Amino acid sequence: MPRSAPRVILGLMTRRQLLSLPLGALALGPSARAQQYGGMASRGIKAAPRGKPSGLPFNAHFVNVAQAAGLTAPVIYGPEDHNDYIVESMGCGVAFIDYDNDGWLDILVPTGRRLQATPDGAIIRLYKNNRDGTFSDVTAKSGLGRSVWATGITVGDYDNDGYDDIFIACWGQNILFHNNGDGTFSDVTEKVGLIHTGSRYSTGCTWVDYDRDGRLDLFVSHYNVFDLDKVPIRGKDPGCSYRGVPVYCGPDGLPQEPCRLYHNNPDGTFTDVSEKSGIASVKPGYCLTAVAADFDGDGWQDIYVACDTTPSLLFRNNHDGTFTERGLDAGVSLSEDGQEQAGMGVAVGDFNVDGNLDIFKTHFRDDTPALYRGNGKGSFTDATLRAGLRVETRFVGWGAGMVDLDNDGLPDLFFATGMVYPEVERKFPDYPFKTPRVLYRNLDGTRFEELLDEAGPGVSEAHCSRGVAFGDFDNDGDLDILVMNMNEPPSLLRNDMKPGNHWLKTLLTGVASNRSAIGAQVVVTYGDRKQAQSVMAQSSYLSANDRRLHFGLGAEKSASLEIRWPNGNVEKIPDVQADRLVVIKEGAGIVRTDRWAAGPPTSPKLP
Repeated sequence: MPRSAPRVILGLMTRRQLLSLPLGALALGPSARAQQYGGMASRGIKAAPRGKPSGLPFNAHFVNVAQAAGLTAPVIYGPEDHNDYIVESMGCGVAFIDYDNDGWLDILVPTGRRLQATPDGAIIRLYKNNRDGTFSDVTAKSGLGRSVWATGITVGDYDNDGYDDIFIACWGQNILFHNNGDGTFSDVTEKVGLIHTGSRYSTGCTWVDYDRDGRLDLFVSHYNVFDLDKVPIRGKDPGCSYRGVPVYCGPDGLPQEPCRLYHNNPDGTFTDVSEKSGIASVKPGYCLTAVAADFDGDGWQDIYVACDTTPSLLFRNNHDGTFTERGLDAGVSLSEDGQEQAGMGVAVGDFNVDGNLDIFKTHFRDDTPALYRGNGKGSFTDATLRAGLRVETRFVGWGAGMVDLDNDGLPDLFFATGMVYPEVERKFPDYPFKTPRVLYRNLDGTRFEELLDEAGPGVSEAHCSRGVAFGDFDNDGDLDILVMNMNEPPSLLRNDMKPGNHWLKTLLTGVASNRSAIGAQVVVTYGDRKQAQSVMAQSSYLSANDRRLHFGLGAEKSASLEIRWPNGNVEKIPDVQADRLVVIKEGAGIVRTDRWAAGPPTSPKLP
């Protein structure tokens, strides 16, 4: 198709047709960052040729059922056809949360605003799972229905009362919503000491028990210091352009804001320990998604932050209340050739099933994502090119997952995409604003194959997306996907998977550790494979996944578990049968088993 193809034709193209365009028509060329002063870093990488398809069947099939499920309200985030400022383009996360403890995943969808004329209904929305594939909007009753400029979400039980609470990062004032246990939430931000002075552009946020005292502490990162009175509107600064088209300025050149850490006190309040912990002394860069997990196997949670256009950060836990930033030493700050990238989303999992945590990070278009293979001791090797991930460089990547979508025992890679400059498409139709999702199926634990149209219309349809959450909303033993779309309703990608492969889910409840077991790591051994996963409170892009860990087992009908609790204790459970959820209480082993093969439970109760 010629470069002059009209916009409407691109919108109707299949995924394969879009990718068949000549590389020269889609490649930005050398030094993309040099061409876009004040923009997002990109290495100007052209896509590598695609190899011959493996021909292996992929049993997962995704269909967008959002409208039928009742998710019809659009997520307002900036204008629809242009972005004058960077805050209008970055979007927000989404979350799967079982807020009422009925064993069925509910959905939280935040919102942004518009600088002029924000539409009615642009509010944080909570959808209750009706257990029949549909959801009811219970926002009005919940007390969550605020109109704010939301960015990130982290979910966890900060007061250990048995109900998950919600922290929302914002441009403006962040909000902590306490779950009252009766279907309602209360804004306790001021009560617990989390009101801050001034207007901050908070983005990444995660609960993390960094001192192992059994209470969830709070880490918050910031994208930049954004002041409407000091940042020129699009078109006023000739240095802010993309392929000659005037675009908004930033993040490059905007002031940076240090990350912050808040300690959870015994009386339910929080104390800012950013200086004391060493977090505030680190040059932050332009921080987005934050994830907390034990990356070096010492039993203490570390914090990794994806940074846009600046080196990403890895805060190593020193076991004494302080952290040391060692992202460059660990090999997770820059690309394999030592260049900065536009870090957006982060997934943590174990793609090569060796029992160690790996990291997957998404970036701007004309660049590859990054796949870092962990050795379990805090060091990582860039496996991006060897894994075959250079075949796709045409899209801006956002929310990501390292998740087993077809239950074959090998975690796959998924990420949502969407351009940030809607103005560019009008002049260059080869740079579409709405783009498809990307799914790399795991072939053998070392190599991946991008699936174009084979994974179903839910993957190949085009949207301008940001946050993504992964979870089993219909309790049928496979992973579904929730996606935030800019100025559209969210997508709910139901996984209609063919039967055959087995699976196992774990839900952990802490006793000495924090009740949500955030920071725990589960290593599942099945056949000759050993897969590690961590219970995390934020991942993907500013989002929160199902807290139940999901392991595909392939042909294996049983597995052995090793749980490394957040307080350092280790618990082993051998010979657990497949195709069920096991609820594990710290120190007591399996306290409940739900078998879903014969149909989902009607009203499971958590301990």
